[in-house]
Amino acid sequence: MSPKQFLRDWSLPIAMAGGVVMYFLYTSIPLFNCTHVLVSSALQIIQPGLIFAMLFVTFCKVRVYELKPARWHFWLLGFQLLAFIAISLSIAFIPGISPSLKALLEAAMLCLLCPTATAAAVITAKLGGNSASLISYTMQINIAVAVIAPLFLALSHPVEGMSLASSFLLIMAKVFPLLLFPLVCAELLRKMLPRVHVIFVTKGRNLPFYLWLVALSLAIAMTTRAIVHSNLSLSVMAGIAFMSLVCCLLQFAFGRFVGRRYGEVIAAGQSLGQKNTVFAIWFACTFLTPVTAIAGGFYSLWHNLVNTWQLYRKNHNK
Repeated sequence: MSPKQFLRDWSLPIAMAGGVVMYFLYTSIPLFNCTHVLVSSALQIIQPGLIFAMLFVTFCKVRVYELKPARWHFWLLGFQLLAFIAISLSIAFIPGISPSLKALLEAAMLCLLCPTATAAAVITAKLGGNSASLISYTMQINIAVAVIAPLFLALSHPVEGMSLASSFLLIMAKVFPLLLFPLVCAELLRKMLPRVHVIFVTKGRNLPFYLWLVALSLAIAMTTRAIVHSNLSLSVMAGIAFMSLVCCLLQFAFGRFVGRRYGEVIAAGQSLGQKNTVFAIWFACTFLTPVTAIAGGFYSLWHNLVNTWQLYRKNHNK
């Protein structure tokens, strides 16, 4: 196997391992101790910036009016949103819920709610699936999460000292622009600067995938930090890892099951199974607890292992 082929087949595990190594190298060098606060503040800007950039480049490649909803989209949307709503209401109304059970429910909620990864279109195309239909679902789930998540999150995790309406507006102000402004900016660029827009479309074919690798390394580094500084017991942490694995396999299986009925096995499987875990980790650190971000990190491991296996099998068969 050539070095180029090896990097292409194993780029996702390499990016994840790089995030872990990067964290331990950075924290082990005393010279960098004085920069920890600065780097932590910078990551709060860089991480959502990468999410925005990945969505923007992805949306530059499609026209909104060309993205027609398919029947399998509604099955997947219903599965994600109803599961999230059910878990949110359980957290909000189960009396005397224990911290360990709450952590497990939050982990499941995060894994099920998370929108489709922007790089999923690249993976889907590499696997021979319908990337246009997947991008259509990506837009739909981003809009749905931007509207639904703040409402039920404000109910299950209200901001201290704020009313339900104020909590909803505060969360909406952070989530809504991050998920929907990339679409607006892509359409404005198409109308106002068409030549620049063409550059993004022709030259940026794999750019979301490369941005995702960078964002993935940073997200895994942040997850590693959360694990190192966590006060959770090993049993709870193992429970979160197992919960994220169950959610990952369940969503890949359900997506492929629905997609098989409509001739879109790959696109539907990737739409539901491959998550924007960078968003999940940012979302958990911003609105839940850094510990819950561990679920996003573990999910990133599981779904990237599934993708690595799929890509390896595809390239091997080819």
